Amino acid sequence: MAENTNPVLDKSVVATIDFRLTKIYLTDGTPDRRPERIVAEDPRGYFHEVHHRAGNPDGTYEADDPEYWREVTDALASAGTILVLGHGQGKANASHHWVAYVEKHRKDVAAKIVAELRVDIDHLDDAQVLRLAQYMFGVPPVRQPG
Repeated sequence: MAENTNPVLDKSVVATIDFRLTKIYLTDGTPDRRPERIVAEDPRGYFHEVHHRAGNPDGTYEADDPEYWREVTDALASAGTILVLGHGQGKANASHHWVAYVEKHRKDVAAKIVAELRVDIDHLDDAQVLRLAQYMFGVPPVRQPG
């Protein structure tokens, strides 16, 4: 029997999404298990500063890299259910941009999203994100022996 090489297959996961980095956590994981990381390409060195003040009086944000959204979507496509965490507001909310992307381009993935929450993802450690996800999905935390 072949080993399952897709760790998110049919599982409940949480994704913390910003314009530079997405982390994917398995709700049945332990706090010491590192989340999968997807880093946005930045060949021009802009590090995805999407808001331009000069010549932009309405504060419009540019669309981010669709390749990054595709990569995030592909990583989450086989999950059973998805909790999305983001920290921006309005047009600066990267998780909201991703949700809009999948609602337009991958309705099958969008249907798996159970909630999109705005939290301070920059100040939550991996264990806190995992506990939040386990709480939201009603999954008891995995205990480590010892």
